[in-house]
Amino acid sequence: MAIISRKKNIYPISSSLRKYLINSGRHTDLPITYDDLLRYDNSIPLIDKKNKDTLWETVIYPQDDMKSIHHQVKKIYALLKAEGDLSVMEHLFVDRIDLCIYGNTQPFRVRIVNKINDNFDYFYIKKADASRVYGLELEHLLSPNRISYYVSGKTLIEEHIIGIPGDQFIREYLGDGHLNAIRLSKEFVKFNERCFVRLLGDMHSSNFVVDVTPDFEEIEYRIRAIDFDQQSYEGRKAIYLPQYFKQNNPLIEIGFRCLTPETVKQYQKEERSLIATRLKAGRNKIATLLKTMAADELAPRENVLSLRKQLAEYYRNDKFLKCESMGALVRESLMTLVDKPDSFLKQH
Repeated sequence: MAIISRKKNIYPISSSLRKYLINSGRHTDLPITYDDLLRYDNSIPLIDKKNKDTLWETVIYPQDDMKSIHHQVKKIYALLKAEGDLSVMEHLFVDRIDLCIYGNTQPFRVRIVNKINDNFDYFYIKKADASRVYGLELEHLLSPNRISYYVSGKTLIEEHIIGIPGDQFIREYLGDGHLNAIRLSKEFVKFNERCFVRLLGDMHSSNFVVDVTPDFEEIEYRIRAIDFDQQSYEGRKAIYLPQYFKQNNPLIEIGFRCLTPETVKQYQKEERSLIATRLKAGRNKIATLLKTMAADELAPRENVLSLRKQLAEYYRNDKFLKCESMGALVRESLMTLVDKPDSFLKQH
C-alpha cells in the first residue's frame, strides 16, 4: 500500500527553470496574480448536486474589486485558450471563483460561462511550485497529452483537464454494462508505467481523470493525471506506482481478471517504447529540461538517497546511486528506456 508520509514542501521557481520557461513560451506577464485573488472578504461552502460539501469555497470580492478581477481573469482565459485573442471574451462572463481550502497549494478555480449557450469551462490559478511545473512540462513532453499552462512570477495558471474524476468513475461506471474491461485495464497498465518512468507520485483515484471516447465499435479510455504536486518528491518507489494505492484497487481487480502477466508486460513495453520515441523526437528540449531539473532542489536529501537506492535495486543499475537530485533520478530513469529497454520486464 502506498501512503504519502507528510505534507509536501513547496519549492520556488529557480532562475534556470524560469529561463527554460521563457525560452519555451511558458512564461508571460499576467494581468492578475494569485495574491490578488486573496483579497476576497467572504466565502461560502460550495455544495454539489447531491448536497455534499465539495471542500471548495466560493469566494466573494468587494463590489469595487469584483468587476476588475473578473475582467482580468477573463484575459487569462483568453491567453490559455486563444493565445491572448481578446475577441473570445465578448460573450464570456465569470460565474464564480472557488478556493480549494484543503489543497497543498490552495488553488483558485475559475468557472467561465458563455452567455449565448450557457456552455462553461474552468481554469486554475495557483502558487507556482517548481515540482508542479516540472510535472506539467514532463506530462506535456512525454505523455500522449498536451497541457496548456503559464507561469508569471509566483503565479501559475493551468487549463482544466477534462474527464470523469477517477474516484467517481470507480464508484459509478465500473458496473456499467458497456464497460470495456480489457481496454480499461490496458490503459491503467500504461498509465501506471508512464507515472513510474517519469516519477510522478500520488496517483490515487482523486488525482486522475478518465477520458471516455466512444469509438465506432467500442469505447476507448485515457487516464490523465490532474495533480502534479508530487512530481519526484517522495523517497519510496511505491509512491510512483498507481497500482499500490488502495483507492485504485477496483481497477486492479478488473486487471487481474482480464489480463495475463504476458499481456501486462506487452503493454508495459508498448508504453515505454512510446515514451522513448517522444524522448528522441524532443531530445534537445527534454535534455535542457532535465539538466535544469537535475540542478534544482525538489525534495529533502533523505528522500533522494532512499529513492535512488530502491531504483538501483529495481533496475540492477548502480548509475542511480550516483544521482544527487530527484531531477537526476528522473533523467536516469528515462535513460533506461534507451539504454536498457527490457530491464523492467518483471513485477513492479
